[in-house]
Amino acid sequence: MAHEYFIAKKIFLKETEGKKVSRPIVRISIISIALAIVVNLLTIAVVVGFQEQVREKVSGFSSHAFITQAGSPSLFESDPLLVNDTLLKKLHKISNVKYAQMVAYKPLLLQSDKKERNIRTKYNKDSSFVQQEIQGALLKGVSNDYDWSFIKKNLVSGHIPMYKPNKISDEIVLSQSLANLLNFNQGDTVRAFFVKNNPVKKLYRVAGIFRTGLEEFDKKMVFGDLREVQQLNDWGLQANIDILDTLNDGYLVVKANVQGGNGYYQYDWGKGFGNNIGLKICPTADTTFRLIAKDYNGFMDGNDILLSIPDTAYISIKVKGINFAPCSFIKDDEGNILRKYLDDTGSHFTIKTADKTVEIKTIQGKGSAERYIGGYEVRFTDWSKMEATVKELKREFTFIPTSNGQQLKVSGIKESQQEIFMWLDFLDLNILIILTLMIVIGIVNVGAALLVIILVKTQFIGLMKALGSVNWQVRKIFLTQAFFIIGKGMIWGNAIGLLLCWLQYKFEILQLNSEVYYLSSVPISISVGQIVLLNVITLIICLTAMILPSTLITRISPTNAIKFK
Repeated sequence: MAHEYFIAKKIFLKETEGKKVSRPIVRISIISIALAIVVNLLTIAVVVGFQEQVREKVSGFSSHAFITQAGSPSLFESDPLLVNDTLLKKLHKISNVKYAQMVAYKPLLLQSDKKERNIRTKYNKDSSFVQQEIQGALLKGVSNDYDWSFIKKNLVSGHIPMYKPNKISDEIVLSQSLANLLNFNQGDTVRAFFVKNNPVKKLYRVAGIFRTGLEEFDKKMVFGDLREVQQLNDWGLQANIDILDTLNDGYLVVKANVQGGNGYYQYDWGKGFGNNIGLKICPTADTTFRLIAKDYNGFMDGNDILLSIPDTAYISIKVKGINFAPCSFIKDDEGNILRKYLDDTGSHFTIKTADKTVEIKTIQGKGSAERYIGGYEVRFTDWSKMEATVKELKREFTFIPTSNGQQLKVSGIKESQQEIFMWLDFLDLNILIILTLMIVIGIVNVGAALLVIILVKTQFIGLMKALGSVNWQVRKIFLTQAFFIIGKGMIWGNAIGLLLCWLQYKFEILQLNSEVYYLSSVPISISVGQIVLLNVITLIICLTAMILPSTLITRISPTNAIKFK
């Protein structure tokens, strides 16, 4: 093919008598190929960038898969799941599982700082009022070993909190969107309200502020201590023993104070479980009462199912003075038993009669809230194997009772965020449509240019045939020339397309409405492999398409062609 290549190169580079017709057509063909490459490169870079960044941010706020208790509507509204070390060990044996971490969620209302606004009344007098914003959000409880890499990458100010094992932290991390909306800065104290049987108000300190650009999640997610969420959700039981302020028939009333669970409790004061919530006593000697509390589901056949881990509380009583003296305890002005507190907790105090002093100390149960979580977030090593790994997790865990007797449910991120990932998958079809259209446009333009060149070179074709060249040899000359046209267009297209991609990647020139597109600027992501594949496919398709126009050469007669003017 050496002489065909040599002739095609000379024809392509040399200005001929047909340049007034052919050269503009050739230039249009080169421009069309270049434009097709530019558009296709930008299309792939933008769409792949969208898919990668949205996928990374959505999974960064949660994870690739979730394990919750069966029957839970979602991870955000899950029933409590007992911490299970056996389950974690089994999880980490699955090849594509990178790690699993414990999380829990609790809805909350955040209240802004007070802002004084000036207004003008209809009497044209200046006035002012205090305005406060309320914003609903979701408190995500995480432990100290939580993977903060995604939040660190998007941290605007402040730091990631360290959750110490012996104390529940009041530090939270929230988004720039929430901070701007509610007038918060890093280090500020935030008021939060939680809806329970008795509404709870909490104060938190803003440790850090992040901004991901994914507004749907930025405005919703607040990160805090897992133990705080466990207690706010009333998971497990917390048992305590109270001494009532008033006497009952001359006796002290010792009453169980149990929180959490389902509210249906049984109490064991040392003689087995029953429904007695309290006892009447008149202390005459040192003694200690023990309370074990549990919650249950009761059925008509008498078979009760234990729901939460029971909790144990104690009360210690010491008597000084005349032990057998009646319980006529001294009262305050309001008629309540007068107490002298011995510490700041209110759990250690003394009460007196005329003849004796009773020292009382209550020891609160440790509670079992920390034994329960909302579920496990599972992150994978390889995203491309996600669907296969989710299926494997479902086979291993779905509806198979754990060692604690709980049944599990596994869901992947594509299920929990179905709308977002359906939209991302639909973008693949857009890529295919745009690539096809641009390649077709390039083929049409190069084909037209090739036909014009063949017509302009009719005498040359006739001369080549007269000198003994067969049709395929002559066709290879013009196909090689088509290769030059396509190649030059591809070189210019790659140069311009990659330059535009770099400018957008570096300077984020094109901005987006993050509330609509989930991102604040047009993302760019393209690999060398994708660039090479696009160019190879374009070249092969365009050259293959040129075979048909080149068949015109076979119909040109040497005798007529030499006479052609």
